[in-house]
Amino acid sequence: MLDHTLMASLAGKNIRILRQQKGLTQQAFADRLGIKRSLLGAYEEQRAEPRLDVLQKISEWFGVALEDLLWQDLSAPGVRFRRLKEQAQQMPRQRIEFVPQKAAAGYLQGYSDEEFIEELNTFTLPMLGAGHYRAFEISGDSMLPVESGSVVVGHRVERLEDVKNQQPCIVVTRQEGIVYKRIQKSNRQPQKITLVSDNPAYPPYSVAKEDILEIWQADLIISRPAQKPRIGVEQLAEVVQQLQSRIDKLQRSSSVSRRG
Repeated sequence: MLDHTLMASLAGKNIRILRQQKGLTQQAFADRLGIKRSLLGAYEEQRAEPRLDVLQKISEWFGVALEDLLWQDLSAPGVRFRRLKEQAQQMPRQRIEFVPQKAAAGYLQGYSDEEFIEELNTFTLPMLGAGHYRAFEISGDSMLPVESGSVVVGHRVERLEDVKNQQPCIVVTRQEGIVYKRIQKSNRQPQKITLVSDNPAYPPYSVAKEDILEIWQADLIISRPAQKPRIGVEQLAEVVQQLQSRIDKLQRSSSVSRRG
């Protein structure tokens, strides 16, 4: 049987502890809970058993599990921190593994090796939700305006049927390695797909389905900041010469004006 006396005692004590941690007066906290200050005082002094709806509001407000509010002494060192850590571990998490260009060759051999994947650097992005993603640093200019060195972040697509036509994806194949292309499917050739570049200078080409190792549908592209072009010595000399020529013209014009 549940010990309601113990439960009410711990709940009242924990309500007071949590309220004081927030720096709230009884009146301010009671107003937020939508109850009278006298009733909150009765809860904290363990003269009344808190209602379930009030306990649920407090649980959500402070991010404390309802069972902990009822059965744990939150004044004990580390109790609340430990529980919050456990809750965080149980929450859906985001994982993004990064495959840089220098690891592209090794990826073809280790893409299905858990130890290889575990060694990849990982990061998170606030604009993406929970889930498993992989980020690939691309090379070349076949998908301009996405420049070489950009990072394409995507989620794994298990079935080719789930990819829409013209969908940009990271496609990992035995022959081509890691490429970033648009996928084009055709009912006439169900055993092949066509990989299309955004840069018209690169013609489309076909890949057999059996040659495909992985498909990661693009969700986000991270581009490098545009770099200012460097001015060479010859260009700098030309600029200086042009400035000097303009100065000479201004001086001659000024001299003619004074004579007049």
